[in-house]
Amino acid sequence: MERKDIIRAVMEKEYQISPEAVELIYSSDSPEDLLKYVLSTLNDSVIVIGTENIDLEGFTASGKSLKLNYTRDRGNPDYKENGKKPGYTEGSKNPVFKTSADESPSDKINALSTEEKKILSGTSILSSGSDNPSSELDSFLVSNSLSEAALSSGSDVVITSPDPIIKSSQHSVPDSISVQDIDYEPFPDTPDIPDIPNTLDNKSSAVSSDEALASNLASDSLSSVKVAPPTFSFHSPQAINRSTSPFFGQGPPLPSPSSNRIFRTEQSSSASERGLFSGSKNEEYKHYPGRNPVTVVSDITGHSTCVGEYMQFVQYFRDRYSRLSEIIRGRINARPIESLKRRNFRRGGDGGSEEISIIGMVSDISSTTNGHKILSLEDPTGSFSVLIRNSDKELFELASRILLDEVIGATGSITNDGSLMLATKLIQPDVPNNVQRRTGSHGKAVLISDVHVGSSQFMEDSWLDFLDFLKGESDSESMRELAASVRYLVVAGDIVDGIGIYPDQEMELDILDVYEQYRKAAEYFREIPEHIRVIISPGNHDAVRQAEPQPALPESIQAYFPQNIVFVGNPAFLELDGVRILIYHGRSIDDLVASVPGVSYQEPAGAVLEMLKRRHLAPTYGSRVSISPEKKDYFIIDPVPDIIHTGHVHTLGVQRYKNVLLVNSGTWQGQTEFQKRVNLVPVPARVPIVDLENFDVKILAFD
Repeated sequence: MERKDIIRAVMEKEYQISPEAVELIYSSDSPEDLLKYVLSTLNDSVIVIGTENIDLEGFTASGKSLKLNYTRDRGNPDYKENGKKPGYTEGSKNPVFKTSADESPSDKINALSTEEKKILSGTSILSSGSDNPSSELDSFLVSNSLSEAALSSGSDVVITSPDPIIKSSQHSVPDSISVQDIDYEPFPDTPDIPDIPNTLDNKSSAVSSDEALASNLASDSLSSVKVAPPTFSFHSPQAINRSTSPFFGQGPPLPSPSSNRIFRTEQSSSASERGLFSGSKNEEYKHYPGRNPVTVVSDITGHSTCVGEYMQFVQYFRDRYSRLSEIIRGRINARPIESLKRRNFRRGGDGGSEEISIIGMVSDISSTTNGHKILSLEDPTGSFSVLIRNSDKELFELASRILLDEVIGATGSITNDGSLMLATKLIQPDVPNNVQRRTGSHGKAVLISDVHVGSSQFMEDSWLDFLDFLKGESDSESMRELAASVRYLVVAGDIVDGIGIYPDQEMELDILDVYEQYRKAAEYFREIPEHIRVIISPGNHDAVRQAEPQPALPESIQAYFPQNIVFVGNPAFLELDGVRILIYHGRSIDDLVASVPGVSYQEPAGAVLEMLKRRHLAPTYGSRVSISPEKKDYFIIDPVPDIIHTGHVHTLGVQRYKNVLLVNSGTWQGQTEFQKRVNLVPVPARVPIVDLENFDVKILAFD
């Protein structure tokens, strides 16, 4: 077993390992046995495997013989023909790892071969200009930010592993009462690809120590201090253990967010295909039982590990590319970009060039002097330019809506010099045309957002009328009957107005203390009948980190609220008694309005539609939305939900797209001076109510 094999095996187990620990394991007589023993004895608190985690006495006691040898090179002056090797104390009961006075673990790292240093430092074994293009791609190489200088210094360097990809697919929704349906044509030339329906298996099990560990590790990880309702964790049957494809990670230090460039890949022999060690940690669901059950399928709360290191950005983009490209790969027969640079494309019988397909992340968008558009697509093997001619009106219009960092497929022919693709088709991940509508649930779900308690523009009278409706105290009999059918109230962020969110905000606040704002909000929510399950997700005005994905509100704030409330992060994927709903506050709508022609604040559901076509809530990295590079991209829309609920822009919008209901709820705040300056006209005190059986929508006005 070579050093690079040790690194890859550790990565497959989702741990990190220091170079000193690699050297210690490699120096044993049985490195593979020792590695298996170390991995089997790690406790849940270990993230980075160091020498202190390698129990040599325990390994010896387990019946494995252990001898340590720093080098296998006979040219080394420490090599002994009689088998006695440095670092092994003869006659002792247990072997001891020792070094001579002039020899340290960092010296051993310096003695690594050039190839082994490249594995540890992330330097590409096969660069894009390699003379050996037939080598397989390496899915587990680490960032070249771990330079040889860093290794030789003996510094505490860790190697980071990619997150396993968990994919599932799903059903969706139907038609409205008071909102006009909007029909959309299928994506041009995109075949109908059905999603495979999956059902949650509500088999409960004990809360894992991994979950408890994550809660302790993440600074923003907070859980409710309430005793009720009880929660249970169970493993998802959709958690699939599969090897990840090659991914981004080679290149210079991390570029600035404004550049929106993707990191270059590295290539070597693949360990992910062979699988030295298999197995991954299953994603867990949190279940809140009762008459109106809630299952939290995906939520950052308690799982954030971001500290802003280079490899975390790499992992984030690897996860995004891998999961979205897999969706597209089911629709086109794509090849790696690297293969385009070494292939002789044959001519067809009509003299035309063979059509091929690639999948890549958009790293650059430009225009030619003749008005054509060029997209630079990047996959783990390289990058390639795709030309969209303005003579193809439909395709050119689609290309004009493409955003940086989204993942798309392209089909076309290659020019004679092999440097450019002439595109005839562009494929986005999009939602399949035949998403099935879900049935079997009942009752109503009320969708609201942007309450903004504490603002001088908070519409308290309208809000109190809304609370009277939920309590069944309306004057109208039909309204009382409707209120009796309400099972869920879902709040998509901005419970309070917060402090210091926009210029001169303090001039428009009635409550200047953010904690007092939450206490007041909690008073309002205590008036909601207990039989209604309330779900609250944060927004950019709430007291959580500004970087998304955002965790749930802190437990100190949760304690103000009644016990029938479920606090989740932003975004959060939930099941409400079988109905799948994706909650996202919607801050990326600002980016989509600025970047996609035709998207406006007056029709916010159109922005949500653009998210759904890209299967991503925040496609462009480094724009207005601050995104935390987590190991898993929580913004990917997979599986397909029945409902997507957003807010943020204070306007109301409802659309349907391929059986998915898109709802952007309004606000409970009048127009502020800041909104006047940016010409934003809010639509306050309008409440969408969704029938969970047939997904019809009614809009109630409380102004």
